Amino acid sequence: MNVKLFWSTIILFFCLLIFSSICNAEPRSFNQSTNKITYNQKNKTITLRWSEFGESGDYTISRGGSRLANNFINIGKTSKLTFKDKKPNQNKYENYYKITRGSESILISLENEIFGDNVYFYDRKYEDASTAQQEMKAHFPFIGMGGTNGEWTTKRQAYYFKPNIDGQSYDPGGSGSASSESANSIELGFYSHIGGLGKLPTDVKLGSLFTRPHLSGGANATCTFWRSVENLSVMRDFAWTVSQSTSARRMQIESSSKFISDIGHTNFWGSGGYIADSYFTSIRPNWGGQQQWYTRNSSFPNGTDRMGGSYNMVWQGCINPPTADSINTPITKTPIVREKPFLFIGDDGEYKVFVPAWQQDRVGVSWDSKDIGKGEVQDLLTQWYVAKEGDTEMEINAALKAGKNIFFTPGHYSLNAPIQVNRKNAILLGAGIASVTLEPTANNKWGCIYVDDLDGIIVAGLLMDSFNSTTYQIRVGNRDSQSNHSENPILLTDITCRVGGVQANDIQIHSSMEINSNNVIGDHFWLWRADHGSQPGGKKRWTRDRSKNGLIVSGDDVTLYGLFAEHHQEYEVLWLGERGRTYFFQNEPPYDAPNQEEWSSQNNRVKGFAAFKVANSVKEHHSIGMGSYAVFTGTDGNVNKDNAFEAPNTPNVKLEKMVITKFAGPGNILNVINGIGGTTKTGVKRVKLYNRNGTQPLEEEFSLPDKESYPSYIEMN
Repeated sequence: MNVKLFWSTIILFFCLLIFSSICNAEPRSFNQSTNKITYNQKNKTITLRWSEFGESGDYTISRGGSRLANNFINIGKTSKLTFKDKKPNQNKYENYYKITRGSESILISLENEIFGDNVYFYDRKYEDASTAQQEMKAHFPFIGMGGTNGEWTTKRQAYYFKPNIDGQSYDPGGSGSASSESANSIELGFYSHIGGLGKLPTDVKLGSLFTRPHLSGGANATCTFWRSVENLSVMRDFAWTVSQSTSARRMQIESSSKFISDIGHTNFWGSGGYIADSYFTSIRPNWGGQQQWYTRNSSFPNGTDRMGGSYNMVWQGCINPPTADSINTPITKTPIVREKPFLFIGDDGEYKVFVPAWQQDRVGVSWDSKDIGKGEVQDLLTQWYVAKEGDTEMEINAALKAGKNIFFTPGHYSLNAPIQVNRKNAILLGAGIASVTLEPTANNKWGCIYVDDLDGIIVAGLLMDSFNSTTYQIRVGNRDSQSNHSENPILLTDITCRVGGVQANDIQIHSSMEINSNNVIGDHFWLWRADHGSQPGGKKRWTRDRSKNGLIVSGDDVTLYGLFAEHHQEYEVLWLGERGRTYFFQNEPPYDAPNQEEWSSQNNRVKGFAAFKVANSVKEHHSIGMGSYAVFTGTDGNVNKDNAFEAPNTPNVKLEKMVITKFAGPGNILNVINGIGGTTKTGVKRVKLYNRNGTQPLEEEFSLPDKESYPSYIEMN
């Protein structure tokens, strides 16, 4: 017998024997990846399973009504890695189990099982009013940080508050400005979301809430980005000092509110923000020092006086807005709108998503003191797939194909191909500024999200990032899309597209966002080629972080509310479709165009690229409340832009309330629109209405993105 063969056979036999014994043994920590909790609906029991941990001895199980409950009661001991609670609290989500062995403990709950580790729930029924505020304050140095490091962290988090009971609130008491220690405020940092889980904003009451600008000793909020709050009341001071990619929705503000900083010296400035569907009960707020702001369908106490703002303040569908003047633009109605879906707890104690209905010509808020508003209630566990950080595009696309909507818990989702939204009325809803990121793989040349040309699709609350060169970041429909969605439009809301700032390798994005479908409604975008970041800037940025366009619209009847687009290298907004409408536009050109020769349009006959370009072929268009601000700092000192805005001299193409000025750098915007309006060399310039009174832009062919929308191996049906 061959000796080597003999010993090989013996070794193989023992390996198989060991493998078999492992497979049949009691589960242990090295082959059990997560703790588990199972609710038996029929028997109303809860079974726990966990991995081995701690010192020798039994496990002690105690139960509390919430994660931070004041009291946990002992309910048993076991030497096993499983335990059944035969008499849990009636509400299955009010069962948090602390399992202790020696000096170590773990916490298991159904809410953590469903939503993962980046979502934090608070329940006033079991906790002191100060509990949430104290925990979030303790979190702040590590997650949601306020300084420059916080701008680029991949941490994401959401804080949800359950409805108050018996007249209680989450206000621990306090006084003074929200930024003061005595106010006991909740401070919200980067990539953070606060949400109330009631049907109405009045179901959850916080004390005071504020955001801290981290530049210039707190006087500069121009980089206070990426945070949101919705569906709750603020009882004392709402100091929401922010700039782009920040939203406050469905709020009741019961006392003082300000959108300016009272930290540091008085020379405060911010770069604009967004608030909608909110009711201010007692005091007209103050936006002093903000460069611009978009406010939609909100209600203010009586008055028509100015509420601050320097250049471009748009108030749409609001009750008691400021009187119209050169800075303030009140617009009576919102022609067509659908509010953003939100998470809440239904009457049956289960988690739901409320999907608001479409409304036309709306004025004021969508809810009242007794009514959630018009819309559809969906059950989270049966109708949605709850995605967690680590889920891939294959898992998410499979859930969409199976008929599920997608709730993105806070996280950083790495993709190798687009998420394919290919079902009528499908919804993607992100929490905690969840980000979907294109990784640098050889196969990926498409984008983060492709939305098919179908009725009623909603994409909300997501940040699109790119570590890889791609055609687009989010695309709606193919170039040849022709469907009419007027009865049930496509909605994009609270969308951020970010090019650069974080990756070290060179990337090229042709267009951050493309809207090719008809009847698309956009409600709050920030399309940003990063002017700063964690990577070196200067001349390197122009060739490393490349993006031609922020937005290309080829679809007809597209309406946008609250559009922010900045620093892209060619036309930042290029509009090719008919009957387009934009209500509020904010822009800064690229800081870093190296010289005029490299940054000229219309076959090098025009200096720079217009921020907002309506193509000469367009016959009907209307936009209002538009600002573009010169900041040419990273140039050779001789870079200018001929026109902030360009549009054809066509009777039904109208642009209203345009403003330009210069913030920094040697270069200037030389005209507001089509060769008229004046230059930023001599200060702020405004054009009230443009309609055929300037020079028609030159004819040109536009560089449009590749038509291919998604990988051929993914079937879109």
